[in-house]
Amino acid sequence: MKKGYFGQWGGAFIPEVLYATFAQLNTEYEKARADAAFWQEYVELMGNYSCRPTPLTYAENLSNHFGGARIYIKREDLNHTGAHKANNVMGQGLLVKRMGKKRVIAETGAGQHGVATATMAARFGFDCTVYMGEEDVARQRPNVFWMEKLGATVVPVTSGSRTLKDAMNEAFRDWVSSMDDTHYVIGTVCGPHPFPEMVAWFQSIIGIEAHKQILQQFGRLPSRVYACVGGGSNAMGIFQGFLDTPEVELVGVEAGGEGIDTDRHASRMTGDRASAGVAQGYKTMFLQNPEGQMLDTHSIAAGLDYVGVSPILADLGEQGRVRFEAATDKEVVDALALSMRKEGLIPALESSHGFVQAFKEAPIMAGDEAIIINMSGRGDKDIFTVAHAFDDPSWKKFIVDRGNEYSK
Repeated sequence: MKKGYFGQWGGAFIPEVLYATFAQLNTEYEKARADAAFWQEYVELMGNYSCRPTPLTYAENLSNHFGGARIYIKREDLNHTGAHKANNVMGQGLLVKRMGKKRVIAETGAGQHGVATATMAARFGFDCTVYMGEEDVARQRPNVFWMEKLGATVVPVTSGSRTLKDAMNEAFRDWVSSMDDTHYVIGTVCGPHPFPEMVAWFQSIIGIEAHKQILQQFGRLPSRVYACVGGGSNAMGIFQGFLDTPEVELVGVEAGGEGIDTDRHASRMTGDRASAGVAQGYKTMFLQNPEGQMLDTHSIAAGLDYVGVSPILADLGEQGRVRFEAATDKEVVDALALSMRKEGLIPALESSHGFVQAFKEAPIMAGDEAIIINMSGRGDKDIFTVAHAFDDPSWKKFIVDRGNEYSK
């Protein structure tokens, strides 16, 4: 198979001006993959800086509530900065050190990748600029605050739909003019080669751990593994631990928004709005019109509000190795509420998509089966969105009172 392709998907459709930059990145990445000491350095860094290995938690109360399969939750929320994003950015940070560059840029939707990149930049001493859609800046203000306090410059993007795809476009524009001293830390398994493969490699630590942990705790492999899918890095992270065990079904859950029969969702592998296309440096399934113009997307979860999907996941879906489903905004809020009340866990809105599908299927599975849900992040960042969705009166009063205080 041609390097950088997964079936018919992937590739590196880049401007000529970036050719030398990508050649250097490919060289350093391949050298790192061939160097066992690099992976060991990475694992040790994640162990003493980011709480790895993260636990696999048996959700006893939820399991009893549904009365079917035993539910286990992979706790990526316990990573430093609160999500799986740390796995990728710290690995890329080690590569940036190898390349001798001094500045990093990133795109972010939910803000978790932006916070993780800003954290990595502070840890390694890099300058940092983060591009974020104006709409996401508004709905993820706590993460913007932390990025700025960590020393990053946050640039609101006002073009297009003012969400993740537009932030990625602006980051590429920056890189073209600053490539000599700058590395673009793409946050998911998308973009031109080697990014999909490279980000999947760093995130594979999730699946490596989960495979070992479920055997230790349950005694055998799970029947199904669930993960939310935006670009797809958390899904690829945990799925890689089970790709070679066909008896384990892999289930990716996309953003169904207000329903996949509407134009207010971000589902590429479910529904009929997506088609094959080339954009942002790679070929995959994009939400686009017949002329190839990208469609507006919607999700209550900023991190899933993206027009494309990983070329690796597009290929796995085409092969039938990954089954794709979609969860609506309302289902997501309900699953989040149930997880909080039954287990004291607060999954991010993104992660809650995986919980939705697991909760639908666990009750009709046998009691001697197990499933794993990847809790890719925690919901602290979503407090404004979630409090609004719950229509919480005390939260509204707090916001009004604080607003009045600030306006004096």
